[in-house]
Amino acid sequence: MIYFDYASTAPLNPDVLDTYTRLLPKLYANADSLHAPGREAQRLMEKSRAQIAQLLSVRGDEVIFTSCASEANSTAIKGFALANRHRGNHLITTKAEHSSVAAAFAQLEQEFGFRVSYIPVTTQGIVDTETLYKALTKDTILVSLMYVNNETGAINPIEEVSAYVHEHSRAVVHVDCVQALGKLKLPLSMLDMATFSAHKIYGLKGSAFFYKKRNIKLLPLINGGQQEQGIRGGTSNTPANIVLAKTLRLALENQDEHYAYVKKLHAQLCTELSTLNDVHINSNEQCIPHIVNVSFLNVGSEIMLNALDERGFCVSAQSTCSSRSRAYSHVLAEMGLGDHIATHAIRISLSHMTTSEEINQLIQALKEINHDYRT
Repeated sequence: MIYFDYASTAPLNPDVLDTYTRLLPKLYANADSLHAPGREAQRLMEKSRAQIAQLLSVRGDEVIFTSCASEANSTAIKGFALANRHRGNHLITTKAEHSSVAAAFAQLEQEFGFRVSYIPVTTQGIVDTETLYKALTKDTILVSLMYVNNETGAINPIEEVSAYVHEHSRAVVHVDCVQALGKLKLPLSMLDMATFSAHKIYGLKGSAFFYKKRNIKLLPLINGGQQEQGIRGGTSNTPANIVLAKTLRLALENQDEHYAYVKKLHAQLCTELSTLNDVHINSNEQCIPHIVNVSFLNVGSEIMLNALDERGFCVSAQSTCSSRSRAYSHVLAEMGLGDHIATHAIRISLSHMTTSEEINQLIQALKEINHDYRT
């Protein structure tokens, strides 16, 4: 199989795997136990937290371990809204968010009575900032948007948005940084909360964390223990939390080199795609080069996915977390590209592990499929 689905998940870095497998038989003690093995597990986990904080230039007590980015998003969004309802009842997000963010806001709206403003995106796939700014009121307590869109790679102007929100309202800003980690610089000093995932940067699944400024109050969604400052009860996944620091360090230390390499692959891929008939490239030059969203106007998304799968290629049609639903990209629809584009799109995602030859093989397969289904 030739893998072009890195925006969904990435293979495990061998160095991370080696460290993790060496830790598993040793660090089985509960990090909250008071005996020596428990204290050692706690020490190493806190060392990892401190290293993550140093890598991101934040405080150690501003790093909270979770099981995944979806949990981190739910904790940040619902935890903040429910803990700060006395300050206001209005929340703001966009119409092109990951399903974990969209579902969290829908629940707050439908089950808890919050008023939510869903801000449209432009034809470029980024938030309509003027509409967002006009939506701010004295009742607004939270603004949440993603840094990099997981379907198109569009980059939201989070620094501009955060600066405006902080200057013109009392709201805090949460940013889903999952697709940006290891690719773009993270202006965490300007944000109040941000969420991240290990498996997108060649780490373990079931491992994630989020950043929150120390003055941010959250209502815990998982009760039962003192873990993670009382925000997330439950026995800590100590080995996973420990290797997360190494995972992050490895991703960041080669970030610029990997970005430049992927940019060259992106140019090769888009140049070849532009020569095909009845093809619409939905990602633009302002998107990160790691994600290319493209619609084959004569081949539906599911048909293209299956045809590529039969030929040994892995791609996605939309966010993988929504892939069991009908192959329809709500992000492309919100960009105003229409239902046909939205139902005929695939997402090709690249990595520093991708080769130029693999792209050539993918292009050849796309040409054959595009021709076969046209005729």
